[in-house]
Amino acid sequence: MKYDQELMQGDVDEDRRDVIRLAGASVLAGLAGTALSTTSSPAQTAAKSSAGDIDSAPLGQRLQGVQHIGLTVQNMERAYEFYTEVLGGTEVMRDGDFFGEKVHNTLLTDQEILARELNINPVTIGVPDLRGGKQRLDVRFIQFDNIVIELLQYREATEPQGTANSFAEPRDHMSPAFPRSMHFCFYIRDDVDFNKFIHDLEAECGRRGMSQVKANRTVTVLTEKERLAAPLSSNTNKITEGASDGWALIYCKGPEGEQLEFVQALGPVKRKFMTAFDVRQKRVSGKN
Repeated sequence: MKYDQELMQGDVDEDRRDVIRLAGASVLAGLAGTALSTTSSPAQTAAKSSAGDIDSAPLGQRLQGVQHIGLTVQNMERAYEFYTEVLGGTEVMRDGDFFGEKVHNTLLTDQEILARELNINPVTIGVPDLRGGKQRLDVRFIQFDNIVIELLQYREATEPQGTANSFAEPRDHMSPAFPRSMHFCFYIRDDVDFNKFIHDLEAECGRRGMSQVKANRTVTVLTEKERLAAPLSSNTNKITEGASDGWALIYCKGPEGEQLEFVQALGPVKRKFMTAFDVRQKRVSGKN
C-alpha cells in the first residue's frame, strides 16, 4: 500500500482527516481544565472562509490549537502499552505500511538536502528509504483529555507491524538540556496525591518490565539504589513562591527513553493559566 496512492487522495484522505479532526475536537482548556470545543463550527468556518475573512486573518486566528504531539519509537507495542494501559489513553486509530515517493518527500526532503550538502549517505543520518519501500512507516493515535499523542515507527519492510525492531538506533543522550529536545507534560488532577502517583507509576511500569520509566527525585542521589530509597516526599518539586507559586512537577523518562513531565497547577499559577486562556479565546474569536 502506497501512502501517496491511498492516504493522500480521494475518500481515504477525507476519512483520515475527519477522524483526526474528531479526535482533537474534545480539547480541554489545558491547565484550566475547562471543556473546550473548536473555535468555530464547521459552518461558521465555511462562512468566514467564503467571505474571505478567515484566510486573511492573522495566522494564530486560523488555528484550532495543538492537534497532536508525535513520538518516534523503537518498540511500538511497548510504547502503546505504556500510553494506553499505564496512562489510560484511548486509541483513536492505527494505520501503517506507508511508503512511496509522496510520503518520503513530505517527511524527509530537508534531511536528504542536508545529506547532499554534507556529501554523505542519507542513511547515516537516519533517513529511511520510504520512496523505494525498503522501509515502512506505521502510526497509532492515542487520545487523552486535551490532546492526542501519535506514535510513529520506521521499520524494515520485512519486519511486521508492531515490531520491537526499528529502522534507526535510538539516541544515546536524552538530556533535556540539549537544544531541540522536547517533552510530553501530563496534567495531574488537583485532588491527586502527587507523591503517591509517581510511586504507583514506577511500580506499575516495573511490574510490566518497563525499566526505562524512572522519575527523578528532589534530593541528591548518586546511584539507582539511592534513587529508589529516597523518601516518598522527594517525588515532587512543589514551588511555593514567585511567578510559579502553586506549581508542582517532576521529570521522568518514558519506556522509549522519551522525556516526560507530570505537573499539578494550583492556587496562583492555576489562575494565571486560566486568565491567559480566557484572553486567548477572546482574541481568536475577535472579541478583543
